[in-house]
Amino acid sequence: MDLEVSPALTIPASELGWRFSRSSGPGGQHVNTSDSRVELSWSVADSAVLSDGQRLLLVKRLGRRLVAGVITVTASERRSQLRNREMALAKLANLVAEGLAPEAAHRRATKPTRGSNQRRLAAKGHRAATKLQRRRPSAE
Repeated sequence: MDLEVSPALTIPASELGWRFSRSSGPGGQHVNTSDSRVELSWSVADSAVLSDGQRLLLVKRLGRRLVAGVITVTASERRSQLRNREMALAKLANLVAEGLAPEAAHRRATKPTRGSNQRRLAAKGHRAATKLQRRRPSAE
């Protein structure tokens, strides 16, 4: 089953590698016999569906998650291997989509307006006056 990351990018099933092992999570009596933990691997370095620019961007952004150019995600949250397969596919699609997403615009620092500054100081004064009214009268 091919993995659709975005309308422009679909990873073919032939590039995905699956491994199954016993999960440490819930499962009852059946847990010792079923391989419900799923590992999904995809080689970013060898993928034919990525352009050179996309490959460089993914290697740069996912560099610490890559091992020899291969990204691996695991899923063992569910009892069923099928559900864990679906979760692993979703995790990989999210990682690749985030890695290829355009960078957010940098925030420009701005000064507060004069009006907002005056309102802030007026609110502080009002709060201080309220607290002064709560004090015990001085013995003068």
